[in-house]
Amino acid sequence: MTDKILVVDDEVNICELLSLELELEGYRTERAHDGKAALEKFESFQPDLIILDLMLPEINGIDVCRQITAKNNVPVIMLTAKSEVSDRILGLNCGADDYITKPFDTGELLARVNALLRRYKKITQIKEKEEYHNGEITVKTESKSVFISGEEVVLTNTEYSILLLFIKNKTKVFSRETISEKIGGKSHDDDTRAIDMHIQRLRRKIAAKTDVKYIETVFRSGYRMKDMSDEV
Repeated sequence: MTDKILVVDDEVNICELLSLELELEGYRTERAHDGKAALEKFESFQPDLIILDLMLPEINGIDVCRQITAKNNVPVIMLTAKSEVSDRILGLNCGADDYITKPFDTGELLARVNALLRRYKKITQIKEKEEYHNGEITVKTESKSVFISGEEVVLTNTEYSILLLFIKNKTKVFSRETISEKIGGKSHDDDTRAIDMHIQRLRRKIAAKTDVKYIETVFRSGYRMKDMSDEV
C-alpha cells in the first residue's frame, strides 16, 4: 500500500515542490496551507506522515501538532525557518519526531521521511505478544501501548522507541549516538542533541504518573533505565 503524506505550509510553492518530489518517490500526497485546513485534511486523508510548517495562519503549527499527536501516533517532521535551539525544542516538545530548518536540502528531507517511515513501520509491524514491565511501567508491543501506574500514556513514535529500548535493556547505559542509531536515526550532532529533547519529554510524561525517576543520566556516558522490577 502506498504511504500517504500530508504537506502543510503556507508557502504554496514549497508545498507544490515537496508534493512533486514525494510523488516522484512513490508517495501519495495532500496539501494544506493553514492550520485549520491541516486538521481537516488529517481527518479526511489519514496520512502516514505529516510534514508540518511551524508558522501557519489560522492555527499555528505547534497547536496543530499538539492536537494531532495527543490522540494519534502519526510521525511528524516539523519545518521551521528558525534555527534557534529554543524553536527546535518547542517543535519536539509539541510531539514532532524530527525537524528540519529552512532553507533545506530536498534530498535530506526525503531521506528523513524515508527513515522515519521505516522506523514507524518497524514498530507497528512488530507482532510480539510480549509485555515488558519495569516497576509501574508496562509496554505492550502488540498494540504499541504504554501504561504507567495503570493509566495509558500517549507517546510519540520516537518516545516509544526510546522507552522500548530502555525497558528491554534495563540498567544498560546507552550513549546518545547509540540511542539515535538504535531507533533508526543518525549519529551526527543535531540528532544526538535531539535525543536529549526526546528524553526530557519522555521523563516529563513518566513524572506526571509516578515519582520514580526511571531514566537516569550517566555522567559523560548517556542514559540508562533503573531496574525497579523487584520494587512492586
